[in-house]
Amino acid sequence: MTLPLSAPDLRRHPPRSPRVTLGGYVHLPRLIDKARAHLAGTNGDYAYDCPIDAHFFTFTGLTPEAFLEAVRTADSDSAILAWVRAQAPRASAAIELWSATLTRRGPADAEMHEWFAERRQALAPQRDDISTFFDLLDLDDYSSFGGRG
Repeated sequence: MTLPLSAPDLRRHPPRSPRVTLGGYVHLPRLIDKARAHLAGTNGDYAYDCPIDAHFFTFTGLTPEAFLEAVRTADSDSAILAWVRAQAPRASAAIELWSATLTRRGPADAEMHEWFAERRQALAPQRDDISTFFDLLDLDDYSSFGGRG
């Protein structure tokens, strides 16, 4: 069975892991998947322009609306990356640092620590290796489609 990657059905499978990179940007392939599904009405429980997406928009200076329009008109991930690079030029070193920082990001305050711990406990109480938001997203994606953490 071929998956229609131009309009992924996130009700049937998760978007790409936030760890997958495109042009050095972590999370960008996942953001593209969510945008494509949003446009197709197949995003399920996955929200486009969620707080983690906002980190990409803040770093690049792009708006969620402009990015969505770029995804609507682009025919490939490469075309979207070319658009991002044209609209928001960044040095490779800056992208690498931003990506590394986002990859290691975890809860920063007591309220977020509590939410994070509750979510991890609900998904996989025996797991003590889930410490970043990317860890939690990967676990949640896996668990949401029948996996046991």
